[in-house]
Amino acid sequence: MTETDRQDASGTNGTKNAGVTPPVFDQVFQKQFIDLLLWRRDVRRFRTDTIPQADINDLIKEACLAPSVGNCQPWRFVKVNDRARRKAIRDSFERANAEALNEYHGERAKLYASLKLQGMDQAPVQLAVFADEETEAGMGLGRKTMPEMLDYSAVAAVQLLWLAARVKGIGVGWVSILEPEVVGKTLDVPDHWRLIAYLCIGYPEEDHVVPELVREGWQDRIDPDALTLER
Repeated sequence: MTETDRQDASGTNGTKNAGVTPPVFDQVFQKQFIDLLLWRRDVRRFRTDTIPQADINDLIKEACLAPSVGNCQPWRFVKVNDRARRKAIRDSFERANAEALNEYHGERAKLYASLKLQGMDQAPVQLAVFADEETEAGMGLGRKTMPEMLDYSAVAAVQLLWLAARVKGIGVGWVSILEPEVVGKTLDVPDHWRLIAYLCIGYPEEDHVVPELVREGWQDRIDPDALTLER
């Protein structure tokens, strides 16, 4: 995607896209899109090969095409390159993971202990995503009754980055077993930035269409009909 394409897609070229013919997503594309959703996995096993910095920058730019409440674009990205900071966040995972393990008992505890829940030791790229809870962009539109829409907007950006990475053959793993305050202090970000995601990014050792937690017997997929109500 060129810079002009990005401006056209986001409406930042000042024309409101007047007279532009929308694309037609044919059945072949629709099938490929479903394949993209199926093959987007939470990757925890990475090769250590370097990823071109241009690819990471492109992923961030594509993530910034996500929808956001009031068009406030609250997402903030921090590239975590410093070894000492990475170690501090890795240590945070160890503490949080040990505490989480204490919540389980018996066979479930044994299964939890066997799961690989992060790829920080191998992933060549680590990216923290925050939501700026005090952004003035968007002038508060849509946030008076649901201020959490700021966080949801940042989550939407993470999802776009995840899909964009899969298209490039890059894997992403979302590490949620962390101490958010520790991560924020370690990365020296403003106190009003809320941690949304800590992402491990790299080329996967192997690809799977079935989620790892399903393969390991932790949790099966739930039938969408069981998650849908009609009123």
